[in-house]
Amino acid sequence: MTEGHVLTLYSYWRSSAAYRVRIALNLKGLAYATVPVHLTRDGGEQHGAGYLALNSQELVPTLVHGDRSITQSLAIIEYLDESFPPSRLLPSDARGRARVRSLAQLVASDIHPLNNLRVLRYFEHAWNVPQSERDEWARHWIVEGFRAMEKLISENVATGEFCHGDTPGMADCCLVPQIFNARRFGVEMAAFPTLGRIDRACGDLPEFAAAHPARQPDAPQAS
Repeated sequence: MTEGHVLTLYSYWRSSAAYRVRIALNLKGLAYATVPVHLTRDGGEQHGAGYLALNSQELVPTLVHGDRSITQSLAIIEYLDESFPPSRLLPSDARGRARVRSLAQLVASDIHPLNNLRVLRYFEHAWNVPQSERDEWARHWIVEGFRAMEKLISENVATGEFCHGDTPGMADCCLVPQIFNARRFGVEMAAFPTLGRIDRACGDLPEFAAAHPARQPDAPQAS
């Protein structure tokens, strides 16, 4: 671990993946600098040569810590959790860690990739898919994922105030940004009462509130 180095997060205000990492940084109590990467301006700043040198996938987020550049939001969150104890975002037991990783990946691997910006823009630019149909695509896959997640969380005794127990962790870091996206696309959250309850509990915490897209330096109302 390189404790003396500043943490720098390359982020976009509305990116779900960057939102996850902002929550994790706040829950760990870590100070960090934000470098905005605008994903739509001038064709997308993530495609520029400078950013490409940090992240060959041309995606956000990227976390820079000393001489390390770390990509992929879940990898970043686990790096932070392992590098900066004692507060933990994953449980101490193997079964608990497996459950939290499973819930986090349900969002990050199965729901989010089907409604993220580059997929929807490809539909628009390559196939001329109308906005209404792109939105319906996003809603469909969010609802499918949330149905499974609601069942997994509501029926498991390990669920507490948050996704796993009574302390927020990596699964909550993933759930809250996806619910933010779901509302953007008009998903009716009443069908998922347990997810909604956890989202409200998270929203009451300052660490989640500070990570909200509207409070980021590159959010439109902040400019």
